[in-house]
Amino acid sequence: MQKPVYRIFYLSIIYLALSANIFAVDTSIGVLNIVDKNEDELSTINYKGEPYISVKDISRILSDRKPFENAARQKIVLYLSDNRVKISNLSSFIIVNGKIFQLTKHAVGKEEDIYVPAKSFFSILKNSIYPGVDYDPGKKLLSLNLINFNINSVSIEQKSNGTILRVKTSQQFSDGDISSFINSNGWFYLTVKDGLVDTSMIKKTDTKGVITKVISNQFDESAQLAFRIRTKIIGHEVYQSSDPNAIVITLRTPFKKLSSHIKELKNRWKLDTIVLDAGHGGKDGGAVGKRGAKEKNIVLDITKRVGSLIEKNSHIQVVYTREEDIFVPLWKRTQIANETNGKLFVSIHVNSNPNRNVRGFETYLLRPGKTDDAIEVASRENSAIRMEEGKSRNKYNSMTGEKLIMATMAQSMFMKESEDLAAYIQDELDPLLDSPNRGLKQAGFYVLIGASMPNVLVEAGYISNPNEERKLKSSSYRQKIAKGIYAGIMSFRKSKEQIMSDN
Repeated sequence: MQKPVYRIFYLSIIYLALSANIFAVDTSIGVLNIVDKNEDELSTINYKGEPYISVKDISRILSDRKPFENAARQKIVLYLSDNRVKISNLSSFIIVNGKIFQLTKHAVGKEEDIYVPAKSFFSILKNSIYPGVDYDPGKKLLSLNLINFNINSVSIEQKSNGTILRVKTSQQFSDGDISSFINSNGWFYLTVKDGLVDTSMIKKTDTKGVITKVISNQFDESAQLAFRIRTKIIGHEVYQSSDPNAIVITLRTPFKKLSSHIKELKNRWKLDTIVLDAGHGGKDGGAVGKRGAKEKNIVLDITKRVGSLIEKNSHIQVVYTREEDIFVPLWKRTQIANETNGKLFVSIHVNSNPNRNVRGFETYLLRPGKTDDAIEVASRENSAIRMEEGKSRNKYNSMTGEKLIMATMAQSMFMKESEDLAAYIQDELDPLLDSPNRGLKQAGFYVLIGASMPNVLVEAGYISNPNEERKLKSSSYRQKIAKGIYAGIMSFRKSKEQIMSDN
């Protein structure tokens, strides 16, 4: 009856003896970082006469992110720069970014870690991720000539109305350090001051859509990415996203000159309906001047004056998002514009600034804000969402970064027209108003999101400036503002009708 006990005892002795032979005394591999001259060591075991390295120790040396461990499946995932390396116990296969590589011998699990054969693993790393990895088995030395790249990779997404390029970065850059242009030979260039580009990863970019080739160059003080474009680009925007870090480029492509598209365009630029939006209203008073002037009342009057001029001097139908002192949710305003088949959407506001010396007029486009001033203006105008009820209050809560970029991309077919409309309005207001022309600007105004037509937001003056508040309270001055906005709309209409007549 005792024989099974003795058998287990003897088997245990045999296993320990074999283990002692299989797992020889732990050794180490020296690590030299050639870039910063730092030295370190990698834990190893001698398995069947070959040095094996600790996967967790590799992560410590090459990554600032902890590996993912699945104890039940005996698997570890390493995050090396922008790459994923999957390693499983007792498997000779590892997966690098979805691509399978084979080790010379299988991985071995030991004490909640996994060990892999050093020579073949470093060879795979060198050929797949890190060209600057060099392992000398004789010297037991791993040399790392690795640069901390801040420009890591590129992904391309094709949309029906353009192409989105995402340049993944490890940090945020100053907007002034990012420049871009398209040359006459069909190349789009992105240059980043103080950028360090991983050229080996850029080579692996999957091209698609209008992008046929991607190349990168590292210079002393900057990095440059070049994209070969197969078709004409009518415009582009460059933004930065912080979650995750990326430089996002939207490339707008023109409509094909087919008869069906020309017919569609002619119908679009038959400006038979214009939607005018008086900002704020009801419980949302907007900005208030020192002498008590309220934004909601001033802009409602200006908006009605613009509408009256349009109806009096043309056959264009005018749709108002509000004609009285009522509260209209931001999302409802563009819904009204879309449901009435509006061809233009113009939102009218007056501005405010803690510095009461600031004055002037400006017109905004829907794009992520680039200046603190523009971001502050959008933030103030967007604060109306706090007064909305139910689910509508949460509609724009996360409308920042990537989501705002996608919203602007969805409207990219109207971007050039929005720019033209804004420019015409600014030009027509300039000679009429005794106030500084602050030009065209961009910011993430929620009220413009969703408008399926060219759209702009006009800030007709600064109610916080005592002088301009006094002017804005004057009916004659508000009429001048209305005339300028009206004239800008008509100039835009004329330019589009001319383009269509040429086709």
